[in-house]
Amino acid sequence: MTILAAIAVLGILIVVHELGHFLAARLQGIHVNRFSIGFGPILWKYQGPETEYALRGIPLGGYVGFPDDDPESKIPANDPDLLGNRPVLDRAIVISAGVISNLIFAYLLLVTQLGAVGIPDIQFHPGVAVPQIVSEKSSAAAEAGLKAGDVILVANGQTLAASSDAPVVITQMIKQHPQQPLDLIVQRQEERLALTVTPQLQADGTPLIGVELAPNATVKRHPGNLLEILQAAATEFQRIFMLTVQGFWQLISNFQETANQISGPVAIVAIGSEIARSNLTNLLQFGALISINLAILNILPLPALDGGQLAFLAVEGVRGKPLPNKIQESVMQTGIILLLGLGVFLIIRDTANLDWVQKLFQ
Repeated sequence: MTILAAIAVLGILIVVHELGHFLAARLQGIHVNRFSIGFGPILWKYQGPETEYALRGIPLGGYVGFPDDDPESKIPANDPDLLGNRPVLDRAIVISAGVISNLIFAYLLLVTQLGAVGIPDIQFHPGVAVPQIVSEKSSAAAEAGLKAGDVILVANGQTLAASSDAPVVITQMIKQHPQQPLDLIVQRQEERLALTVTPQLQADGTPLIGVELAPNATVKRHPGNLLEILQAAATEFQRIFMLTVQGFWQLISNFQETANQISGPVAIVAIGSEIARSNLTNLLQFGALISINLAILNILPLPALDGGQLAFLAVEGVRGKPLPNKIQESVMQTGIILLLGLGVFLIIRDTANLDWVQKLFQ
């Protein structure tokens, strides 16, 4: 069920993107003769009065087709409602509508998530929490008497403030005091204890005490009113958007080292199913992340993507006339082949990396 939920999210995002193109054309009275989810062989189709709706076998996106590109179309070539006969601005609206739809949908997903689970409110308290003792038999922390659930309030006379950076402070102390005792004041439920721990050098020379450290914080959620939810969703949308832009920039500027981080549909579904298994509402945030990624990817000025078509329109706007059809068609066909090739490669690679597939060859 979690895999189906993840596939459904990915499919919905593709539908939303293509629906943006479709509606932007239809609302302007532009002819549309195909609405397809996927590429390749047709699995299912429905012929409407003007538009053929189809589900195809290769799940690498979708497309909206126009009679301009259909040699069998009976619509006259000079029909003013053909996409190619419309002004540059009208065509730009149609081409960019998919990206805009994905961005709007991502925001609505975040609004839905926050409306369902409430707005998180992180409150930091003095000290550093000890969620877990790594080894309760042989670690320095265990020998000193530290236990999971303790809160370290003071280390070597320094009070640990209520902050997300408090674990960094005590970590630096541990690194700076190898084989030297650290005096701690620890809160354990209603009791305060004075303990002494001596960081032990590991084989690589790193001093450790054998605990996990975390900020001493509580996370509360409150429903909030609609305005608070809209504002919180906008803040989260901005955060995800900026992180995604930075990720794409790192990929472009340092491709050789980051290319292996590119994920295809199989990996995305696998990640989504894991998220759905842990918390179904988090799948909404995951959907928003993927939707923003799809929007930014599609706006890049690459052949076969929306950004590539917008680049052609920009050239047409500057020149006063479009580039020759042969040039545009050759560039777009090359882009489609490369895009499909990359998609197939990612599907094969990500499928081979799945745990259950690797176990078959062990």
